[in-house]
Amino acid sequence: MGDTIAAIATAMQKSAIGIIRLSGDDAFLIAERVFYPKNGRPLSKQPARQIIYGELRSISGATLDHCLAVLSRAPKSYTGENTVEFQCHGSPAVLTAALRALFEAGARQAKAGEFTKRAFLNGKLDLVQAEAVMDIIDAETEPAIHIAASQLGGAVSAVLDRIYGSYLDILAHFHAVIDYPDEDLEPFEAENAINTLKDISSVLSDLLSSFQRSRIIKDGVKCAIVGRPNAGKSSLLNALLGYERAIVTPIAGTTRDTIEEKVILGEVLLRLVDTAGMRETDDVVEQMGVERSMEAARQAELVLAVFDGSQPLGEEDRCAIRAALGAPKSVAVINKADLPQVIDMAPIEETFKLICRVSALDRTGLDTLDGIVKKMFEDETSTHTGEFITNERQADAVAKALKSTELAIESLGSGLTPDAVLIDVESALSAIGELNGKSIREDITSRIFERFCVGK
Repeated sequence: MGDTIAAIATAMQKSAIGIIRLSGDDAFLIAERVFYPKNGRPLSKQPARQIIYGELRSISGATLDHCLAVLSRAPKSYTGENTVEFQCHGSPAVLTAALRALFEAGARQAKAGEFTKRAFLNGKLDLVQAEAVMDIIDAETEPAIHIAASQLGGAVSAVLDRIYGSYLDILAHFHAVIDYPDEDLEPFEAENAINTLKDISSVLSDLLSSFQRSRIIKDGVKCAIVGRPNAGKSSLLNALLGYERAIVTPIAGTTRDTIEEKVILGEVLLRLVDTAGMRETDDVVEQMGVERSMEAARQAELVLAVFDGSQPLGEEDRCAIRAALGAPKSVAVINKADLPQVIDMAPIEETFKLICRVSALDRTGLDTLDGIVKKMFEDETSTHTGEFITNERQADAVAKALKSTELAIESLGSGLTPDAVLIDVESALSAIGELNGKSIREDITSRIFERFCVGK
């Protein structure tokens, strides 16, 4: 990590402020070649973590911007290295020219995630915290922010450190008794080890179960909107989105393919799939759309079954009812509440526990639907209890540790000698090491940081 790296850390579009980051052993030396403080002191002699006003110039001396700089001295910085951040005017041309000047002064272009990777390698963050950085950037809802911020603050890391320490204590105690038989050491008791491992198993089980909840919070709930042609499915989609995403006409069968969009409803991120109207048709294209509608309903975690309240219930509506029955959760949405109601509610009330009347045209009833969805997923989206793991890599490592721990408990309980059992404890220790980065291969580390954006 001898190179000094630089990158634009903000989006490349016109904005009030744009930030350029510089990190490495030569960060101050390189910055002094292009930045001239108005107070006349070299940047390296300026106090850390204070805003310094100055002039940013090219290597040839041409003025590029009048901006601010903040320096941090190693190891008290995000990366653990000497760092400088320039807060420039947010012109993409200014930022590009300033970055080019830093390259000419001796820096190189930072790779994706390289600042955070250096923070990890320098011990400023563990791997769970590093992944939380990207989770915060990707967060689309407030609960997702809560989870990522908790991880970044070390909530999960503290739990993992306790587990890691408990495994080490078991291993160290056993090896100490074996290696130093003449010392007055407390004997290795299988019952004590079992009790410790059972406590660990309980914590790991809770962590593993948190993954499903965090997946819903982060990635959202797949929600299919189904119903007969012209029931108002696309109108409901547009009303929830707040803009005209789908074409709406009085002609039945306008939607012939699935349309996917994201919307936050009841503080839940829904991945909405607007489907073709369910009906028998001789139109080959429309029939393909109907088949996709049925498949979308089968894959959905939530189905919004839309019915036209101003029309009698027909066979096409019963097809929508059957589609909704296969979903884990469903809501009957009686649309067109602004028109006289003639629909027979008995079959709907027999099938659906949750029913909501709306008018997609004038948006009445959407607040009620919002409340229904919020109540429906409140257990899955609550972030007030426990710690969360947030991706497949973390879940896989926890599952490995849990399996090895349970094997160790079973083996100790059946009377196997501790030296045979401790192989499972060592496997569990290795899995936790992969999770928090205490023992992880370089190729896995690189793969994790490749998904980061440049400048972070």
